[in-house]
Amino acid sequence: MRPCEGSDWYLYLIRCSDGSLYTGISTDVERRFAQHQQVGEGGSRYLRGRAPLELVFQSRVGDHSLALKVEYRVKKLSKAQKLLLITNPLYLEEAIIRAKGNEL
Repeated sequence: MRPCEGSDWYLYLIRCSDGSLYTGISTDVERRFAQHQQVGEGGSRYLRGRAPLELVFQSRVGDHSLALKVEYRVKKLSKAQKLLLITNPLYLEEAIIRAKGNEL
């Protein structure tokens, strides 16, 4: 079994200083968000130079495989749809249901 295979995975969204939204997955959102805020290695290349960063959403989505599928779906959403997801968690539930059905 891989190290994080049985762990709970979370989807998170970060709002950047330019108003853009970054989507990611992690087993430890606080640790990952701290890595993103550090200058240098460990964070996402996209987030460099876009500080200050604000963690605006996080939700448990299940195992690693499902988290990857949900992340893929959320990354394809428009900014308006991502903002809806932040304010309405049922929108994420719909994405999870579709990902479980392997409708990519």
